[in-house]
Amino acid sequence: MASGETAARVRQLIAESGLTQAEFAVKAGLDAPKMSKSLSGVRRFTSLDLARIADLCGVSVDWLLGADALTPSTAARTTAAPLTSAEAAVREAERLAQIRADLAFLGYRQEVPRFEIARATHPVLAQGRDLAARATAHAAGGGIDLWRCKDLAGAVEAAFGVDVRVHRLPDGFDGLSWSDDHSALIVVGTSEVPARQRFTIAHELGHLLAGDDQGLHLDVNLYDADHRRKPSERRANAFAAELLLPAAMLRERAGQLTWSLETFARLACDLWVSPSTLAWQLFNLNLIDKSQCEAFRHLTAWEAAREAHAVESLGEWIQLTSRPRVPAPLVRMTFQAYADGKATLRPYANLIGVDTDTLRQAITGMREDPPL
Repeated sequence: MASGETAARVRQLIAESGLTQAEFAVKAGLDAPKMSKSLSGVRRFTSLDLARIADLCGVSVDWLLGADALTPSTAARTTAAPLTSAEAAVREAERLAQIRADLAFLGYRQEVPRFEIARATHPVLAQGRDLAARATAHAAGGGIDLWRCKDLAGAVEAAFGVDVRVHRLPDGFDGLSWSDDHSALIVVGTSEVPARQRFTIAHELGHLLAGDDQGLHLDVNLYDADHRRKPSERRANAFAAELLLPAAMLRERAGQLTWSLETFARLACDLWVSPSTLAWQLFNLNLIDKSQCEAFRHLTAWEAAREAHAVESLGEWIQLTSRPRVPAPLVRMTFQAYADGKATLRPYANLIGVDTDTLRQAITGMREDPPL
């Protein structure tokens, strides 16, 4: 599994450590004679060898294999000034993408469905709505109705295999998507405005499924006027609106309702969307008129929850979206690599935010008997 470049990078790490080759091997948990053979090209480093060396030296397996950094963005930042939200989000995306690259080397690959877009024959709004309809059908085939799910992050992971990270950031930030040969992920900020976070996740999923960018796609502020005019942003917004509020579902619901402030508010709460988003989608589908749209769209989420007697549900939703979360598929796969003996425990421990030694003791060395 090792090339001359890998051996050269391991030698570089040994030199920088100040240890002898044998001391370095012992500290990395490797057999010294095997290390010598691997460096001379007689023996290949195993995936676990490389994982242990990477773990010891704070580098990635991908780097040991000769890869350069995934992007030149914030990784080289040296200023003492605090990171902005965008820089912190990009750095987190780089970290998670690197973990995915290392897992891919170990044989654990992320599977995300691909959807073709009729770019040449359909305007961008129609592209977005069509893509959302196919994504909705794909999710429904797995028993997931995305528009019903309060926890959209978990539903997106279950339906599409995309990693969704909710990250505590220093100031306002909407989201980003990242796509490369080994990873597809979304990073959004924690938020006390749950409908905005929900729309952002759907919007970023639209970018990923449309294949808008290889690498980083940054949406610092989805509501900025200039940003919204870009064709890819218009498509992603149309995708998100249709994904969260499918036209067929809204027509069916509208046929069962007599519109009032209370019935509108209850519908917004049932569908986990902002009153403004729902009002505009209903108006665009000719399900309410202009005067009703104006009356409904100025409701705040809090006012809608009070009108619908759903304040407790709104509070639970705010609690959900204001907490950081790590991608569940990535956590499962990282632990599986450890359980299979192909990786160390550190990547898993880092993901869930637990000290490695404490976690190892909890996994392998402790049993609590029930009280009698």
